[in-house]
Amino acid sequence: MKSPASQPLELEQRKAGLLSQPKAVWAIAFACVISFMGLGLVDPILPAIAQQLHASKSQVSLLFTSYNLVTGIAMLITGVISSRIGIKKTLLTGIFLIIVFSALGGFSDTIGQIVGFRGGWGLGNALFIATALSAIVGLSTSGTAKAIILYEAALGLGISVGPLLGGELGSISWRGPFFGVAGLMLVGFIFVIFMLPNVPKPKKASTLADPFKALSYPALLTLGITAFLYNFGFFTLMAYSPYVMDLDEHGLGYVFFGWGILLAFTSVFVAPRLQKRFSVVKSICTVLTLFTIVLIIMGIGTYNHSPKTVIISVIVAGIFLGINNTLITTAVMQAAPVERSVASASYSFVRFLGGAVSPWLAGKLSEWYHPETPFYFGAVMVFLGVVTLLVRRRHLTHVDRAEGH
Repeated sequence: MKSPASQPLELEQRKAGLLSQPKAVWAIAFACVISFMGLGLVDPILPAIAQQLHASKSQVSLLFTSYNLVTGIAMLITGVISSRIGIKKTLLTGIFLIIVFSALGGFSDTIGQIVGFRGGWGLGNALFIATALSAIVGLSTSGTAKAIILYEAALGLGISVGPLLGGELGSISWRGPFFGVAGLMLVGFIFVIFMLPNVPKPKKASTLADPFKALSYPALLTLGITAFLYNFGFFTLMAYSPYVMDLDEHGLGYVFFGWGILLAFTSVFVAPRLQKRFSVVKSICTVLTLFTIVLIIMGIGTYNHSPKTVIISVIVAGIFLGINNTLITTAVMQAAPVERSVASASYSFVRFLGGAVSPWLAGKLSEWYHPETPFYFGAVMVFLGVVTLLVRRRHLTHVDRAEGH
């Protein structure tokens, strides 16, 4: 039951526009754009790294595995750190680590060194993204839903621009994107220092047990498992599809730019409309089923040696992933009666474990069986995510009620 005192505030937040945000929110959103550029910046250079460092697809895919594995595990300590040193210092620490390890990646000479430094990059990423989401939601003046849309817009913009810049820098040298991330994050570091005020620490400090306790809530665990499974499809697309499109660094950059643009557009403009009209479970199940079909088409295109089919499928997939990202992130923030930062950390811990296994496994499946096998396997895992959501949908009825369904 909402208190009468909270109702005027909620009404005011609903009326506030998406763009009516404090400078601090824009500073964090800008840093988010740059941070997420780092995720897609390396996509166009994966084949070049494999060729120039004489590495297999599965070895190069470890760039994603080490990054996601460390990010996922480090999510468990983000709340402990931010609740003790504060949001601003946590954000700055995360950005600083990204700067250092991305630069070291650029100076590397072996695939093993790059994989190791990407792990350090993942640590910085965990400290940054978990804290950034809760900070944007907490500092926003337009309510939780619009704050999450702003966060997802920053994610989509970063993911779309990242490959484009990565393709340009990667055409000069595969080291270029690593140095590019370091330089851009330095700009983000300066923005956060001067534009973000010192946010008060929570009255109660988080413990290492909090994220695990949060996962005892069935709704949050359900969303985490669903994300764990669909990440097999997401990172098969991100880490493996560049090898079967027969494009150079520029071409790959343009493809993932198109993918990211659609992801950003649908996360901001389409997902909120679906959220108002349909239930969360129905909407997520629909878009993930469509993503499953796209992955199957990518597998067929690879089998038939049709790079155009894979290219078009990758770009179209951005539509469904953008919608899903916003819907599932909004649901996570409402899934359990815990601090937003704790909910984000618990959910991210589970989903990033899927992101750690899937890139390496995609490379291995192509080596063990056929080039199209990773896409079929990714499709099966994404569809299992749909099944999980349908079987456990009763745990998410309170999320649908919060959205008016």
